[in-house]
Amino acid sequence: MESDSCGSGLLLALPDDLFAMVSRSLSPRDLCNLCLCCRSLFSLVASEKVWLTQCEMTGVVPYGDLIEWRRGISSYKALCRFLITVKPLLGIWVHQNPELGNVVYVLPGFVSVVGCRIIPQELGPLGIEDGPLLWAAVFEIIGDFDGSTVFFLHGREKENDYFYPGLLNRIEKNCNVLLLEVETREQTSGSKLVHARSFIDHSDKEQRKICRSDSGLSRSQKLVERSELMVPFSRLAFGDRRRLLEIVTSQVRLRAPNLARGPLFSHSRNDEESFHKYMMLLFERKSLLMKLYKLGEGNIDLKAAPELASDPTQLEVSEIRKSLDHSSAISGVLNVEDGCTQVAKRKTFGGYFRDSFKQILGKSSSMNGSRPNSKKGSSSSENKYAQLRDFLKSGDKIGLTLLASNMKLSSYRAWPNMHDSRFALYKLPMRAATTGQEYAGLWGGTFGWPPGRPSEDKPGKALFFLLLSYEENQVGQRHLIATKILEGTHYVLHPNGSPMFIVNIDEPSLDPFPWDTDADSLPVVIQNAFVGDGIANGYGFRYPGSKPGSLYVIQGGLLAFMWKESKAILTLQRLNLQELLKKGERVPALPPIANFSYLTKSYSNVFAGCANTTNCLASPRLCVDDQILAKYHGTSFYWMV
Repeated sequence: MESDSCGSGLLLALPDDLFAMVSRSLSPRDLCNLCLCCRSLFSLVASEKVWLTQCEMTGVVPYGDLIEWRRGISSYKALCRFLITVKPLLGIWVHQNPELGNVVYVLPGFVSVVGCRIIPQELGPLGIEDGPLLWAAVFEIIGDFDGSTVFFLHGREKENDYFYPGLLNRIEKNCNVLLLEVETREQTSGSKLVHARSFIDHSDKEQRKICRSDSGLSRSQKLVERSELMVPFSRLAFGDRRRLLEIVTSQVRLRAPNLARGPLFSHSRNDEESFHKYMMLLFERKSLLMKLYKLGEGNIDLKAAPELASDPTQLEVSEIRKSLDHSSAISGVLNVEDGCTQVAKRKTFGGYFRDSFKQILGKSSSMNGSRPNSKKGSSSSENKYAQLRDFLKSGDKIGLTLLASNMKLSSYRAWPNMHDSRFALYKLPMRAATTGQEYAGLWGGTFGWPPGRPSEDKPGKALFFLLLSYEENQVGQRHLIATKILEGTHYVLHPNGSPMFIVNIDEPSLDPFPWDTDADSLPVVIQNAFVGDGIANGYGFRYPGSKPGSLYVIQGGLLAFMWKESKAILTLQRLNLQELLKKGERVPALPPIANFSYLTKSYSNVFAGCANTTNCLASPRLCVDDQILAKYHGTSFYWMV
């Protein structure tokens, strides 16, 4: 279509810079629709300036970083595609276990987003802002040259660091659950997915709609065959899901080259020379990881006919069956041995008595398994969980996948109720501070006054991360809730996700603040004080009680909650996790599955043992004082579990 006939003359007459400003009022979808009108508009919309503006409007990275990221991707349009895809992942993700805290913060890397786990730790002598925050890599999502995405899970096995490549299934705009799953793929179409839907999406109606497109089969045959093929991963029993993840990760893993263990995100721009050196390292690392993803560990230097290299992200289903059969055979031998032991035990008088008593109740545990009640139990179990063999019929290939979905989750005082058998992370809603909700957001601090400085008798203080949010009760009173998401003690004192304090914003406190000066001997200025209740020993660990106290708003950006009876004080400051991680220190990760989602109930620091090494991985810090590192290695930052 000609430009005049579609009425685009006015737009075409605008200079590129002015049209780029106009395009701020348009969404990427609007621009794509606009370029369909005529060839002239297609050329106008294809301008790099237009798509640079769209990239800037996503707010994922600042303008200066966009210029650097452009070197690793084909165009700003492709970069915009990547930024829009991964933006919903940015923020704080958590899990209930371990109780000390399982916090994964997703932040921009280099043409990527990186999931970093904050290690529960004590505060060092340099304080929160200057002391290196310990973290471990969990996963990366990298933008390919065309703006598509690739997924790497991080992990460590037998003192070696590995990457575990997979596919990014989909990212919903308002996702609140991040799932690590295994998915089957069709061999005939390369890595095309046969979407074995997750537990948030499996309807019989959708199955029937798909089955009608099949030919050569009766309607009933289509339904039966397709229902067998479309088994969601989440319908498998927990043991089967865990076994599949263990087998797949053990076979797709790629040993991390030295360069790939380098920095994951950029350094501060305070030193331009150092910044550009980092950007060069990041660019080389991204190029290496993309080769590793497409060609595999042994084919990085492959130049001739790279299409002949096997896809490292997927495995033959037949190989998975062999691995499962092998593990089942071992399990069978163990079961036989256990069975012999049980028979021997039942030959005692107590064993006969217990068996007879169970028969009277209709719950016999006899060896023949032919009683009707046993059949009913077996049938119920089969209906509840899908069979592993049916799941493996879905395709010829199999591999890891990451799924970011929106689920309907209940919550209690800003903490989501989580599935205890899903390999998942759950997103915490981050609300920016606004008028009337000035204290919302992420805060961190320690017990004691003055804040942030260890004393001689206590060289290290446990670092707490609290998420502050607002809630209105039934009578219209506004409450400020401080939810604990990380606790740096040796052994957990407070349940994960519990409110450290709840404050009534509409009720001022008249209790005086007991200190007149801060750490620098400057006078303490109290701007506001509110009445509240702080966590205390209650009915066991899971059900803590509360005791009265006051929250003080201190000039200089500090909050301090003091328990009235004990005079214990928790001092907090607002945190910028992205900047803290850039200055932080990277430590080795856990094995891959536990590194993503640690499901075992634990009350100690399961992540700190990984940091007990003198060979820390490359850190975003260009230079760290050796004496400072030596001090940290001597504290309980690095205790073993």
